[in-house]
This record gives sequence, C-alpha cells and structure tokens, in this order.
Amino acid sequence: MNNNRERLILFTRYPEPGKTKTRLIPALGEEGAAKLQQQMTEHILVQAVKLLEDRPVTIEICFEGGDKKLMESWLGAGFTYRRQGNGDIGSRMGCAFEEAFSSEAESVVLIGSDIPGLTSEILENAFISFNEDSGGNDVVFGPAEDGGYYLVGISGASSKVAVEKLFSKIEWGTNTVLKKSLEIAKENGLSFALLETLKDIDCPDDIPIWDEVSGLTSTESGQKNISVIIPTLNEEANIKRAMDSVFGANDYKSIEIIVVDGESADDTISIAKSFGAVVIKASPSRAVQMNLGAEAATGKYLLFLHADTVLPRGFDKHIVNTLSRDSVVAGAFELKIDSAGLSTRIVEYGSNFRSRHLKMPYGDQAIFLSAESFHKVGGYKEISIMEDFELIKRLQKRGDIVTVPVPILTSSRRWEKFGAFKTTVINQVVILAYKFGIS
Repeated sequence: MNNNRERLILFTRYPEPGKTKTRLIPALGEEGAAKLQQQMTEHILVQAVKLLEDRPVTIEICFEGGDKKLMESWLGAGFTYRRQGNGDIGSRMGCAFEEAFSSEAESVVLIGSDIPGLTSEILENAFISFNEDSGGNDVVFGPAEDGGYYLVGISGASSKVAVEKLFSKIEWGTNTVLKKSLEIAKENGLSFALLETLKDIDCPDDIPIWDEVSGLTSTESGQKNISVIIPTLNEEANIKRAMDSVFGANDYKSIEIIVVDGESADDTISIAKSFGAVVIKASPSRAVQMNLGAEAATGKYLLFLHADTVLPRGFDKHIVNTLSRDSVVAGAFELKIDSAGLSTRIVEYGSNFRSRHLKMPYGDQAIFLSAESFHKVGGYKEISIMEDFELIKRLQKRGDIVTVPVPILTSSRRWEKFGAFKTTVINQVVILAYKFGIS
C-alpha cells in the first residue's frame, strides 16, 4: 500500500463559547467549555502530527462552526480543511469517508477530538491493522468506555460496503453504538480489529480524565490554588479578553475567577458569569472591591487583575514558582502596553525599571501574593486612590517583591486619554501628594 494514500480525518468544532461542549458549560462556563474543546483538539492534533514522523498520511480536519479562515488561523495552514456534512453524526462520518475514498484514499481513519488518551502509537496501530501481516482487516474500531467508539477506520478494499452499512441504523449517543456496529460488521462479512479502550470527555464528571492525561494537578479538598480577583465597573469592552487569558493557565482547573462589580450599567456581569466566574456586587471602590474578593477567595494565592489586562500563558506557573521562594512575599509581571507608540515604550521601560529595582510594581502589573500574607498585612487600605502603592510599601517590610520577567498586556486607554507624557506627570504628582499626606 502506498502510505501517501492513507488519510487521517479529525472531527472537531471551532471553539465558539456557547456552542461548544455544551454539556460542560454548567461546570466550566461557556468560555471554559470552549477553551477545553480548544485544548483537547490541539492535544489530539499534536499526536496526529507525530504520526507523520513514521507514516506520510494526509491529515484532514472536518469541522463545524467557524469557517476555513478561522480554522487555519487556529490550527495552521498545513492541513486540509473541510466542513462536515449535514445530518446526524453517522451521516457526517459516512460523508467524510465517501469523499476521502472518492479522492483516491486507500485507507481512512476518523477520530474525534475529545479523547485525551489517544496517542500517535494508537493511530499508527489503526493503520497497521489493515496490513496483510496484521490480518488485513476491513474495519478498525477504537472502543470508548461509554459504549461508543473514538476511532473508526476503513480499508479501501471494503469501503463501499462498510460506508454504506456502518453509519446507518445506529442510535448515536447511546452505550450500544459499538456493539451494534460490530454486529453490522459481522452481518456484512467485514473483518475488524479493536484497539485499546479509552475514556472520552462528554459530561462534567469526565473532566478529571483530561486533568490526569494532560498532566494537570488537582487541589486537595476542593481548594483552588489561585484566586484571580477582578474589580470591574462598566468593563464589557475589556473583560472578555482578561478572563479568556485566565484560561491560558497550565492548570486552569485549579483557578477560580472572582469578579467584584462596582454597580456596572453594561453587560459586564453577564459576560463574567458566562466564564463561570463568581460575581460579587459592591460599591464602586477598587480597594473595597478587591478586599471583598479576597474575603471570598478559596485560593492559596491571590492574583489581582485589572479588567483591561491580559495575562501571559502559563501565568500560574510563574506565580507558584515565585512565591515558593522563602524570601519572596509578593510579585507582579512586567508591564507591556497595548500600543505601538514610542512614548508607551518609554513608559514601559520606566515602569519596569521601577518595578525591578525599586521593588514597586503597580496594580496594572497584576500583583500576586499568598492569601496568608494578604490577610496578615490587613489587605488593601480602603482609600480612593493609591491603594496598590500603599499595599506594596507595607509588603516591602515583610520580604522581597519580585517582578517576573514575563509581560502582561494592559490597555493603553489611560495613556491615550491625556497622552503618555501628561499621564506620567499626573501619576508622579499624585504619588508626591500622597507622600505629603494630601487627600
């Protein structure tokens, strides 16, 4: 068999919140469910690409939702993209096989995107099962623990009968899918091979499967590791990006998001809830809001995030690694402003110099510390401005303040309103006034 005629088809969906992994939304929120779909698809695609090291198969991605441009932007342009057909899952799979064989594929394997345990070795074994020295099977199935299958492959020699019979008269979504499929194969004289049984992710109870396979760690007694506290006031234009960045954590299941809203009149609260965040209502005072968030937090560590700031991927790793050092009491990230102007680059340089060498990060750098340290120093002083400056001054007396050499990305709106120079001057005047005790 010419291995260039082997085709691997991945069935997936563009990770659009509210339309992806809907059965997981009660546990993860719309954004969290979409993020999990994104991560699982990327995980499976990594295994598919590994397969290319040994077998020059063609990888085709059959998708729902979005469009080809969005899919290529997400997963890359090195694959063939095709929209799934109409009808139930059986009709769509049958259509995908028909199109593959009509384009001269000699053997085709189709997989889903929600099987964390699927490896390149299993994929290779699926194609090997068609070889004469492995029995020359007509069909191969990858059994799922719930009674369905996560993989189905068909050899070209029997493709017409297999495609016609295997994807009709099946009650999809039940625990009899594999059993009925094997009965159909036997009735039609199709020889088949079975791969190892794996677990899939369908409902909230299945989420720990992903945590285990992806190497994520669970926290003891249900306690979260990091509580991300976001004070908000009419932030519908910004909060989605900020909250979406929280799901860039290495272990997003150990993160809780607490949004403390100061009487927003827009859709800030509904957006926050769509991410599965805990929402607390408060008077519009940033210090008050952050203290309330800290009181409600269950995390070992607290991260105070402005609603117009985007966290770097893997931020949780940096927080844990930084605060695990005995001498460190708190930390923050380098500042990067979402603007291409030279003046903002100068502001960044000055801010990061101050943060690194004077140990004085500000709130827009996402200050983090342990919950224990926060409560020991008495939290934020409930003043109308300079609450972050005042907190850091108290923390300096208890240990080192570290600036992680990884940037957060914050909105340029403050600097754009008055200009970078004028804003910087105003900030320095306010600091000086504060030091002299002026309200």
